[in-house]
Amino acid sequence: MRRHGRVVRLVLAGTVVLPLLGCNARPAALTVNNAAALGPTFRALGDALVRAGEVPAFQQENAPSLEVVRGLSELGKVPDVLAVADVSLLDSLVVPRHSSWYLVFASNALVLAYGPHSRFRTDVERVPWYELLQRPGVRVGRSDPRVDPSGYRALLAVQLAEKHYKRPGLAAALLRAMPEREIRRAEADLSALVETGDLDYIWTYRNLAQSHGLQWIELPPEVNLESAELAEWYSTVSIQVPGPRGNLRVRGAPILFALTIPRNAASPALGVAFIRALLSTPGQQAAKTGRLNLLEVPRLVGGGAPPEVVAALQHR
Repeated sequence: MRRHGRVVRLVLAGTVVLPLLGCNARPAALTVNNAAALGPTFRALGDALVRAGEVPAFQQENAPSLEVVRGLSELGKVPDVLAVADVSLLDSLVVPRHSSWYLVFASNALVLAYGPHSRFRTDVERVPWYELLQRPGVRVGRSDPRVDPSGYRALLAVQLAEKHYKRPGLAAALLRAMPEREIRRAEADLSALVETGDLDYIWTYRNLAQSHGLQWIELPPEVNLESAELAEWYSTVSIQVPGPRGNLRVRGAPILFALTIPRNAASPALGVAFIRALLSTPGQQAAKTGRLNLLEVPRLVGGGAPPEVVAALQHR
């Protein structure tokens, strides 16, 4: 069940970090495991923190969100910061066992990206996207819904498209247009294939299409899962995502990115430093590098007393 969030103003004093370290020896590195869509932004920010001397080193692991979460929940890989592309994964797999809170900090949208060799690319302005994808010979790629939120969001989007355009059978037709042989584990693989012309169109996030220098088709708000005002509309569709411990029911919802500091993180103070930077001027600059849309007002979600590292946040 989705937890109600508290809107917070995140203002950390620069003197917070060192007392939280709790010892004279500084940790070897800040470790961040994040959804691949956050890769460019988080890399730019981590490198900036190292240059500024705020963290000793930065270690980043980019992976599909479900792999990131299962690394923590099933394999015991505990980073200082864990960030995903779908808040529902934290609700269902992380809170409350591995953390009692998370911070919603960015939004995104699904788009259909294409490259210089894509078939019928000159028709994207005059042909409805759902007709373009169904043309003979067009190869449509998507990421694996078993591990990547953009993969299962593509399946939600085609259901929404059928409802929005009032075309019975459209979802099934679009699913046939993106067969399983065109599924790739991660979006980075998709971007490379559309750049070379091995795929014509791919379902991806807008910020990744921008970061990879691709062109893209903007989908209507009723389909692209971006609008907070359409949350109720999105929730009318759902899918089952298979997993090692049974199926996970995923319902349509606005795309929101969230992060947390796991309870057993080795260096939670460095995680606090990262959060402070993400929501300050350096974070805005890093977000521009990764074309990420940071929320104007981040939202803290979690019940009970916040952990020590979150107590440094000033609530309003």
